[in-house]
Amino acid sequence: MTDLPKLIGTELIADFVTRLPTKPGVYRMFDADGDAIYVGKAKNLKNRVSSYARGQGHNNRIALMISITCNMEFVVTASEAEALLLEANLIKKLKPRFNVILRDDKSFPYILIAKDHEVAQLAKHRGARNREGSYYGPFASAGSVYHAINTLQKAFLLRTCNDSVYANRNRPCLLHQIKRCSAPCVNFISTEDYNVLVREAEDFLSGKNNAVKAELARRMEEAAEALEFETAARFRDRIQAMSFVTATQGINPQGIEEADIFGLAFEGGQFCVQVFFIRAEQNWGTRAYFPKADKSTSEAEVLSAFISQFYDDKPIPKQIMLSHEVEELELLEEAFSTHAEHKVEILVPQRGEKKALTDYAVSNAREANGRKMAETSSQTKLLDGMAKAFKLVTPPRRIEVYDNSHIQGAHAVGGMIVAGPYGFMKAQYRKFNIKAEETVAGDDFGMMKEMLTRRFSRLLKEHSDDRDANENDAAIWPDLLLIDGGAGQLSAVQSVLAELGVHDLAVVGVAKGPDRDAGREHFFVSGQSSFMLEARDPVLYYVQRLRDEAHRFAIGSHRAKRSKAIGISPLDEISGIGAKRKKALLQSFGSAKAVARANVSDLAAVEGVSSALAQMIFDHFHPNS
Repeated sequence: MTDLPKLIGTELIADFVTRLPTKPGVYRMFDADGDAIYVGKAKNLKNRVSSYARGQGHNNRIALMISITCNMEFVVTASEAEALLLEANLIKKLKPRFNVILRDDKSFPYILIAKDHEVAQLAKHRGARNREGSYYGPFASAGSVYHAINTLQKAFLLRTCNDSVYANRNRPCLLHQIKRCSAPCVNFISTEDYNVLVREAEDFLSGKNNAVKAELARRMEEAAEALEFETAARFRDRIQAMSFVTATQGINPQGIEEADIFGLAFEGGQFCVQVFFIRAEQNWGTRAYFPKADKSTSEAEVLSAFISQFYDDKPIPKQIMLSHEVEELELLEEAFSTHAEHKVEILVPQRGEKKALTDYAVSNAREANGRKMAETSSQTKLLDGMAKAFKLVTPPRRIEVYDNSHIQGAHAVGGMIVAGPYGFMKAQYRKFNIKAEETVAGDDFGMMKEMLTRRFSRLLKEHSDDRDANENDAAIWPDLLLIDGGAGQLSAVQSVLAELGVHDLAVVGVAKGPDRDAGREHFFVSGQSSFMLEARDPVLYYVQRLRDEAHRFAIGSHRAKRSKAIGISPLDEISGIGAKRKKALLQSFGSAKAVARANVSDLAAVEGVSSALAQMIFDHFHPNS
């Protein structure tokens, strides 16, 4: 009996169409390797997918996509709006090659006025909102947040120290001396008066700037009339701080309380989307994105796909302004309103101030695109130089640089950074907690061996046959390894690779020069004598940047691991003690050592600690009693 021929392309799609419902949903196309190559949504799955089965009227990109489709999957949804949201989620997750892909999708920072302590704290926040308090944002970058916090400190004198530092102060810190904190830690201000400052800061961040400034102006005048000139000067300084932030924002969004503004530019085969964040009638920063899309894709299609993915995991403002008309605008409004649980309006302004704002966003997108293309051109020249300097057959598409960090072997961490045609690829960075029993503490050779063994064992397991493949717009296999060290380190690395059966990978050791002088590095390549590059060679500067970035990443990972270890308490080892009970115990006794010395009755007196748990805590610290 012979196997039936496997269907592919239009024949496969036509076969699926016969079994599809006429309901809304999402479809996925897969290639011969089982990788998703396209995700789409439809109001009517049968009608939409049947258009692919005709095999005519498609551009080259869609025709190629159809021809390599070897399988499809379908999800039926309750509505087209729900399908749109699911489509955006799947595109971000799977990154299919024929979709418009949002790249560099990092989370945004927020300002948090934390209220899980009786004296509220002003802080930068990124990630899950698991602390009690008021969140304001998003801000385009951490720099924007720090600038805003700096202003808020001057204007409202709120504390930024963590609860542990606050609890252990017995005199005011430097921030109070430079008039950026009201020093509630040492009772220089009452809790009631401090809460007034907190409410004023919340009003300011909520857009009530004029009301807050008017109230401060009134109090300044009253102080001046009472001849309390120092008090009046403090109010004056706070008003000036608030005025400064609204006067130096680049754009002045009068009358726009909450909106995101998107400007799209397409030049040199590259798309750029510039986003401005308007909150509380203030510009909270801007960020440029460079979505991956085929050159044949229309600007309307790129912008529509971009904003769908952009808001997959972010709060959606009340108003969205676009520089270009997009398809299915009403559907996007419906989907966003459902997702945000409030009405969302999408505008394509044609005149007036709002049109000026979208034009400004487009102008910024063009400038960012120009800078990106210039950087890419410069990066290409550097990679060509790397190939020439280290005698590579072709310029490297993926460079991996390894370094490790520890203090006398403690909290050892290895770091891998990645660079390629578009510069540093931070999404590809990896850290390695050094944990193998055979790795001796402080043994740099052993740490490097463990890192490379783990890295390339996994690479061989998952991508042994994909030496030329790309994943998430980056090469999977490296073309070049840079190792911090000389001939000994190079030999150790090559022995690890040889054990794993990796023989055709270029490895370069970078040894620091005499007295560790930058610019006098010696390079070690297998089969060659060590050599140096010219002092002003751009390739030398580039290698230094790569090495310094790897060192920065490894050091940062080590410090994070060390800080986490410092924060571990013996109380964490006791079953039934969570964050709240741990906090209550530490607040009652001052330290874990004091908890260990406490008797059962004192432990049971702590809020949330039952008699049984108090006995368990006591037994943990007194196993022989």
